[in-house]
Amino acid sequence: MTDVLDELHWRGLVAQTTDEAALRTALSTGQVAYYVGFDPTAPSLHIGNLVQILTARRLQDAGHKPYLLVGGATGLIGDPRDSGERTLNSPDVVAGWVDRIRSQIEPFLDFGGENRATMVNNLDWTAPMSAIEFLRDIGKHFRMGTMLSKEIVARRLNSEEGISYTEFSYQVLQGMDYRELYERHGITLQLGGNDQWGNLLAGVELIRKAEGVAAHALTTPLITKADGTKFGKSEGGSVWLDPEMTSPYAFYQFWLNQADADVVNYLKVFTFRGREDIEALEKEVAERPFAREAQKALASDVTTLVHGAAATEAVITASQALFGRGELTGLDERTLAGAVSELPRVTAKAGDLVVDLLAGSGIVASKGEARRAVKEGGAYVNNVKVAAEDQALAAGDLLHGRFAVLRRGKKTLAVAAAE
Repeated sequence: MTDVLDELHWRGLVAQTTDEAALRTALSTGQVAYYVGFDPTAPSLHIGNLVQILTARRLQDAGHKPYLLVGGATGLIGDPRDSGERTLNSPDVVAGWVDRIRSQIEPFLDFGGENRATMVNNLDWTAPMSAIEFLRDIGKHFRMGTMLSKEIVARRLNSEEGISYTEFSYQVLQGMDYRELYERHGITLQLGGNDQWGNLLAGVELIRKAEGVAAHALTTPLITKADGTKFGKSEGGSVWLDPEMTSPYAFYQFWLNQADADVVNYLKVFTFRGREDIEALEKEVAERPFAREAQKALASDVTTLVHGAAATEAVITASQALFGRGELTGLDERTLAGAVSELPRVTAKAGDLVVDLLAGSGIVASKGEARRAVKEGGAYVNNVKVAAEDQALAAGDLLHGRFAVLRRGKKTLAVAAAE
């Protein structure tokens, strides 16, 4: 066993622990069974969930045994949020999301060998339990004062909307999960984000009271940007792991566009590069920030982890092709659609004048400016220079029958899209 806790500290992945000295001893002297939970409150996980998935992987690589809980029961409720009560989804919807999320988690861990990963669903032990059993066997171990003092609960109680008993009871359900997994699988460590600290402690306390055993909890910090603002959002909202919700191209670009002040920390959290590699990239950021080598490494590594090497290669090729350093005609339809999805757009058909499309897309201010761009040799369709002011869009210019990439100069892009 390696002292994985030192590695987690170096990567900035330890926010709080229940008893770090005891946890360090447990991790360094034997195999620890641990779990991390994910609630299916959406059809996909997002990049914030990657922190827990990759932390679970690091512990598995150090010889410990992971259990991944996808909450078919807790997903029917959802943990309390600052923004108010969640919309309750139907059991059929939640069950479908459980399957989707399990399939997203599985590629990240090893499900063979002595410390193979195991998937569990808390609906398996929650659904058969009666309300009386829940109140007598579980509820009696919880004290209202402790539950009311939880930070998120206190905030919601003081809000106009308040908090329902449904969401208030979430911490009891999560505590019950930990106890159940301790009894079934000998699990003695739970991982989670730092906003889940109170819920993790609920399980630790339940195991202590009901079983007389000291269990562990470890939280990772909530990932933020260097300026303190929230991490994980793009202009289109959350950055999802599902390629249908965030295209691999947009996913890659999100990581590529990270600031110099943030990129080294993100390399530690979201990649498996070692200290020597990351320190070399940190030096690149300091000495040659314009080269953006650290951002390229981050984008390549994380996109490959989530979408695979072939998808990463395709989006790099697409990114180069958009700016004239490759052939757009060689891109498959899905990759091209992802690459142009966030560009300014104008509706087009064969026969439309290119100058009209340039102006209509907004990448030039007027038709007059579009004509000047053509005259100066600075207007392109699919990386081919527009030869004349009266040039029309040909049917063959609509790649895959759908898209023509417009460019003004070297970097200003738009897409002409068929209806």
